[in-house]
Amino acid sequence: MPNDPLQNLTRRTFLQGVGAAAALAAPARVISAELRSRAASSKVVRIGIVGGNFGSAFQWHLDPNCKVTALCDLRDDRLKHMLEVYGPAQTYKNFREFLKYPELDAVGVFAPAPLHLWMATEAIKAGKHVISAVPAGMSEGELELLLETTKKTRLKYMMAETSYYRPQVITCREWAQQGKFGTIFYTEAEYHHEGLAPLWYDERGFPTWRYGFAPMHYPTHCTGIVVPITGERLVEVQAVGWGDGHEVLSTNEYKNPFWNTTGLFKTSAGHASRISVFWHVAAGGTERGSV
Repeated sequence: MPNDPLQNLTRRTFLQGVGAAAALAAPARVISAELRSRAASSKVVRIGIVGGNFGSAFQWHLDPNCKVTALCDLRDDRLKHMLEVYGPAQTYKNFREFLKYPELDAVGVFAPAPLHLWMATEAIKAGKHVISAVPAGMSEGELELLLETTKKTRLKYMMAETSYYRPQVITCREWAQQGKFGTIFYTEAEYHHEGLAPLWYDERGFPTWRYGFAPMHYPTHCTGIVVPITGERLVEVQAVGWGDGHEVLSTNEYKNPFWNTTGLFKTSAGHASRISVFWHVAAGGTERGSV
């Protein structure tokens, strides 16, 4: 459908058109005023949200060109919360039934990380554009499947990495494109997130997907800073990890022995980039980068 505006979406315009507020996490009252001042087009994106925990933290309903039409979660309390946030919508506990709802153009996947790839590809195969939380997949094979699926269907997939939309990153990206930095030959970024222990277990005491999750399976808060600015892919890496033999590090399903990992990457242009992801560190929450 060459005349379908959705076919011309870019990563940036997807969020601008379906809830840029979510990526920047700005106050709702500021977003609402900004969106009201923007003239609405005739096209309204009908989006369904999967995952009532993180998935209820966005502002899709404040965009005049977006309508939340369907919600999906296994838990009644989370479905109720999403209804309170987004207003009236069709609710589902079954993901496949959710995808059959006729008033859906796009799907937001905010379920546990190991489900991102499966839900995203199933939604795309069902004819829906997709935006998902990070990470996009859990392995190289999963990411290749996602890429193959989008190419076959020509539908849009977006990984909702917040670092890409930080004002500082947007400015540096524009400056780099304008040549104001000269040659960028080195970049680095750090993500420090102490305090994850409460998220290791669910309400029943069973381990969640975060239990022992490998740091370098979740580098996007860092790579989402350096890759957009340089425009270069990270193609090679040597990494060093640190762990202290904690029970979590010896019993997790990922066979991950590290709390923290630092990688020295080579970019597609032959430059160096240092990426550090720390789950256990005597520091406050940190997301920072430099060029």
